[in-house]
Amino acid sequence: MLSPDQTYQLLRALTSPIVAVTSAQNGKRNGMILDSAIRASIVPTVPRVSVYVHKFNFSHDMIFQTGRFGLHLLHTGQFDLIHRLGFFSGRDRDKLADVPHHLGTLGVPVLDDCHAHFECVVANVMDTGSSTCFLGDVQAVGFGAATAPRGEVMTAAYFRAHMPPDWRPTYEAQLKRAQQFAEQRSREIKPVWRGPTV
Repeated sequence: MLSPDQTYQLLRALTSPIVAVTSAQNGKRNGMILDSAIRASIVPTVPRVSVYVHKFNFSHDMIFQTGRFGLHLLHTGQFDLIHRLGFFSGRDRDKLADVPHHLGTLGVPVLDDCHAHFECVVANVMDTGSSTCFLGDVQAVGFGAATAPRGEVMTAAYFRAHMPPDWRPTYEAQLKRAQQFAEQRSREIKPVWRGPTV
């Protein structure tokens, strides 16, 4: 049996690209960084994505209560944006104040600079204890002002390998806090799947 740390490192291979998720509610707006977004449909005419958002994130309740979010594929030239949206809380500052963006068709912020963006309506949710999995129906999609010439799509592995060294202590500390929160809350969820009946 592998250790939890070895298992975690293997599971990191399943991580999605780095994405920015935006939301808005009652005149407030926010953006956050995730590496838990995946395509959730193989049907071209039914485009869907799913994202896992930890319950301690400011964006969580905004998405849960409005049923809308924006999802942005980022490119490898957007380290500063990741730092701005991922290293601070929207409870403490307007993280989008100096980030060029506009309101999309669903009323969620759409970042002007990104590889591509998707505006989504929540179709379903799943409680994981520490986070909520939001299944989103894509209602609108487009490319940002800067696409491939600025770099490839940002991956979690690329970010971890190339982040500025002075960011690493904050990154590691925030990851540790998130893991501790998730460990406790994940144990609170009671299994409901009983398996197929024979």
